[in-house]
Amino acid sequence: LQDLAVWPRERAAAYRRMVVWEQWGSGRLDFTAAEVQREQLGWLVEMSPLAVGLWQACAADANIQIQLQSLAGLSVDDSSITLQFDQGESLCADFLLAADGARSFVRQALDLNVFKTPTQQVALATVIQTQQEHQHTAWQRFLVDGPLALLPAPQANLCSVVWSQSPQLAEQRMAMSDSAFMQDISRAAECRLGPVEAVDRRVTFPLTQQRVENCYPHPRVLLIGDAMRVVHPLAGLGVNLGFEDVDQLVNVAGQQRDLAFPGLWQRFARTRQARSAAMIATLDMLKRFYALSGPAATLLRNTGVSAFNALPALKRQVMREAMGLGPLSGNL
Repeated sequence: LQDLAVWPRERAAAYRRMVVWEQWGSGRLDFTAAEVQREQLGWLVEMSPLAVGLWQACAADANIQIQLQSLAGLSVDDSSITLQFDQGESLCADFLLAADGARSFVRQALDLNVFKTPTQQVALATVIQTQQEHQHTAWQRFLVDGPLALLPAPQANLCSVVWSQSPQLAEQRMAMSDSAFMQDISRAAECRLGPVEAVDRRVTFPLTQQRVENCYPHPRVLLIGDAMRVVHPLAGLGVNLGFEDVDQLVNVAGQQRDLAFPGLWQRFARTRQARSAAMIATLDMLKRFYALSGPAATLLRNTGVSAFNALPALKRQVMREAMGLGPLSGNL
C-alpha cells in the first residue's frame, strides 16, 4: 500500500502485542513484535479512506480503464474472453483476473465448485470507548460461543470490536440498550481495559468459510482474494491472504507478455489453494477447540496453551506465518 502511495497513515493503528485468553482457565497466549524483531505485528486500517485512496490511484493511472457497471454475462473460449455489462456494453479481453469478492460473479458464471465450511456464527461489529488505553494491543478472548476481539484504533481509548457468536445471541445483543450492551461486553472482556464507557452503532454480518476448488479453471481466467477463498475473521487474515495473492501474482507475471500462456498459473494456483485449505482448516479447528467446555477439554487446552506460550522458537514461526513472512505463505 505504501508502494501504491495509498497508505492512510492517520487512519492506521499499529499493534505491537496480541493477548489471547479464554473463558475457562488461566492459560493465555502473549505475542509481541519484539519476538520477531519487528516494530509492530500489524495494523488496523479504516476501510473507507483506504478504498477511496485506491479508487483515486486507479483513476489517476492512464493504463487503467474503470468500467462502473455490473457484470451481466461472461463467455470464455480459446482465443479471448467476452464480458457483458448490465447496461448493454461488452468488452473483449485476453486475460481475466477475478478479484470480485466472496459473491464472485465470475466464479458463479463459470459454475465453479466451492467447498464450504459452515461456522454457525455471525459477527457483531462496533466501536467502543474504554476507560483504559488499549496499549497498542489486540485483545482476544475465546468464549464458548465464539471469540471476542478488541482491536486498537489510532485513538488510545477506542477499540474496534468483532464479536463472533451464534445468530440467537447476536439478535439479543442487537436488541439491547447501549448501557446494557456496554455492561455485557465489559463482562465478556473481563474489564481488561476497564468498563466500556461509550459504544457506536452495532452491525452484524454472517460468517462463512469457503474456497473454490480450482482458482485457475481456464488458461485465460484466474481467481484471487475473496473470490478464491473466504476465512473466519478470528485471526484477521482475510485481506492478508489477498495481499499474498497479489505479491505472488506479480512475481509470476514478471515480464510475461502473454498472461494466458497455457500452464503459466498452475504452480500459483496449487500453492494458493493449499494455503487457503490449510488456513480454513486451522481456523475451524481453533474455533471448535475453544468451544469445548468440559473439564477435561479445558484442562488439556490450558495445559497446551501454556506449553506453547513457553516455546519461543515455535511461537516465532507461527507469528511469521500469520504475518505472511514464512515459507508457507510463499516467503523463504
